[in-house]
Amino acid sequence: MSSRQILATAALPYVNGHVHLGHLVEYIYADIWVRFQRLRGHEIRFFCADDTHGTATMIRARQENREPEQLLAEMSAAHQRDLAAFGVSFDHYGSTHSPSNQRLVNEIWAKLRAGGYVATRDVVQLYDPQAGVFLADRFVKGTCPVCKSPDQYGDNCEVCASVYEPDALIDPVSTLTGARPERRSAPHYFVRLEDFRPFLTEWTQASGRLPQETANWLAGTFLHEPLRDWDVSRPAPYFGFEIPDAPGHFFYVWVDAPVGYMSSTFDWCEKTGDDYARWWRNESCEIHHFIGKDIVYFHALFWPVMLKASGHPLPKQIHVHGFLTVNGEKMSKRKGTFVLAKTWLEHLSPEPLRYYFASKLGGAVSDLDLALDEYVAKVNSDLVGKLVNLASRTARFVEGELLVDPHGDDGGLFAAGAAAADEIAAAYEAGETGKVTRLVMALADRANEYVEARAPWTLRKDPAKRDELVRVCSASLNVFHQLALFLAPILPRIAAEARKLLGAPETFTFADATVPVVGTRVARFEHLLQRVDPAKVQGMIEASAAGEA
Repeated sequence: MSSRQILATAALPYVNGHVHLGHLVEYIYADIWVRFQRLRGHEIRFFCADDTHGTATMIRARQENREPEQLLAEMSAAHQRDLAAFGVSFDHYGSTHSPSNQRLVNEIWAKLRAGGYVATRDVVQLYDPQAGVFLADRFVKGTCPVCKSPDQYGDNCEVCASVYEPDALIDPVSTLTGARPERRSAPHYFVRLEDFRPFLTEWTQASGRLPQETANWLAGTFLHEPLRDWDVSRPAPYFGFEIPDAPGHFFYVWVDAPVGYMSSTFDWCEKTGDDYARWWRNESCEIHHFIGKDIVYFHALFWPVMLKASGHPLPKQIHVHGFLTVNGEKMSKRKGTFVLAKTWLEHLSPEPLRYYFASKLGGAVSDLDLALDEYVAKVNSDLVGKLVNLASRTARFVEGELLVDPHGDDGGLFAAGAAAADEIAAAYEAGETGKVTRLVMALADRANEYVEARAPWTLRKDPAKRDELVRVCSASLNVFHQLALFLAPILPRIAAEARKLLGAPETFTFADATVPVVGTRVARFEHLLQRVDPAKVQGMIEASAAGEA
């Protein structure tokens, strides 16, 4: 297998809010894919950054009587802390409010200008008279003009997926102050997307670039008719980068946000001595973006235009996931199901949530549900009752013993696992982590049947059967280790503990799952995972509800 060069990104969390369970779906999903690619030996780097600009940042800093940069530093630390606690392992985590990002945005803007793709005209925009600012799309709510669903944001409807301008909303209100917005006119700068429609049609419909349902949606919603110009500016006051050739006007947040992928790469290169051009000027470098379905049109229409116009390579693939519901409903602050990452960590272990999300993700743009009763049952059954059980029922009987080759005395268990490696790898590559968990748990079921049949707890009572005991426990521990390595992208801590238990080197590759560990001494078994206590889940829900009261 030849090595690949891959640059992966996850969507940038907005600086004005803490990481919650809905965000974690994406970051965990992307991190699993990245960890798999690392274990395959590919050269891969994983980048993210805080999305910092916009009206909300300016208003919050003003309300808290401090500079926006203080808010940015505080929230960046919180985001990185929460994501790291869930095992999300970025190579670099940057900020869109950085000198490198400003320089790169200006360079792309200059290319758009030079290509003749920029137009200027007056725009009537909603204005909050209490806050004294023009309102970005996300800070206006009202009734959808298409399907009449209430409580929809100013740019798109979550019910019917229609896209519209904020002033098309019925009975709009400002989410900043609750005031009824006024209509005011100001000059705006636009990128003419229609000039790129043939390119976008070809690019979005190329096989494998996007999930098929996403490609179909783009074709049917946008690309079947002339594309509207993209409004890329906002008048002062606004927290962001001032447009270099248009004083008093600032780049819209969605102009500089995706450039954050590039600037985070640039800053990492500056820190490590790598060559930035190897990543963002190199057609052989695969660029993979992981995003939610709500920001597809930014990444599949606007972003490719920015890259195309400025001569940068285009993404090889955009991985799109759906929304998270909890107990079958939209996350609710009142019900306590809008759970912040930090609240989860105060009550429950982070790694089992990685497994649960992985078991629900299948590479398609489907919403997934965190059914809390099912979460308890699945973690306790799969991880505690099947995976860890293989080690906990056998390791203590052979502590300090040398592991022997399991082949020939394990009923073909290890060989069956090795034979499944390619199928498991293909599932990871396709983002079908749910299939990975099903394949691994089927192997775990067979292995537990083997342990039950060979009954090492009975063998240990007879000194004459010591050799048989070592063979049986070696077989069980090797299968445990094999399955832990197969799940290493999902459960990195348990995989590391499995290596430690069997006395194997700390570093490993995906291929090591097909080779038994022989001749090393079994270490003392340490408790790997606690059963999930439903009372702790309930405590988390109550804490979330109380925190938002």
